[in-house]
Amino acid sequence: MEIRAAVRAHVPAVTAVLSLVSLALVFGAAMQAIPTSVVPHAPDSVLSAIPHVNAVLSLAAICTITLGWRWIRAGEVGRHRAAMGASTVLFATFLGLYLYRVLLEGPTDFAGPEAVGTYLYAPLLAIHILLAIVCVPLLYYVLLLAATRPVSEIPLTDHPRIGRVAATLWITSFALGVVVYLLLYVLF
Repeated sequence: MEIRAAVRAHVPAVTAVLSLVSLALVFGAAMQAIPTSVVPHAPDSVLSAIPHVNAVLSLAAICTITLGWRWIRAGEVGRHRAAMGASTVLFATFLGLYLYRVLLEGPTDFAGPEAVGTYLYAPLLAIHILLAIVCVPLLYYVLLLAATRPVSEIPLTDHPRIGRVAATLWITSFALGVVVYLLLYVLF
């Protein structure tokens, strides 16, 4: 059985495996459980640029997801696919850079006033992280459905319904990530 056919027959199981592996890597890096000796150490200037690059990647992803959503509603499947593919690449790049930095330096502490940290920053960060975690399996699921079926079959799957939910949560998570960035690196 070829790989595409195997994945097509087992999209939920493949989604679960990919999600577990991805989230294990994310939590391993965030909790600094992965030894830093396994990755090369970039210069401090590169590490300090990552949050700014990631903010730009997040804004670009918000745009591409929004365009992809508009295009599919207009029946422009090719443009939708291109936009969602670009969104996935932007997300993967963002995540790779974020995990690299947090693996080497740990999470960034909030340096602003305690009240802002407690009542604004921490809840926004928690919601951002929760949405990002929820998005991982949803995104794998809709991407696998789209990648393993002809375009004509996709509307007959859960892809449109789950895709709307995934896109909404994805945009919200990216937007909250930009707010977290502003709180950490611009305002305080």
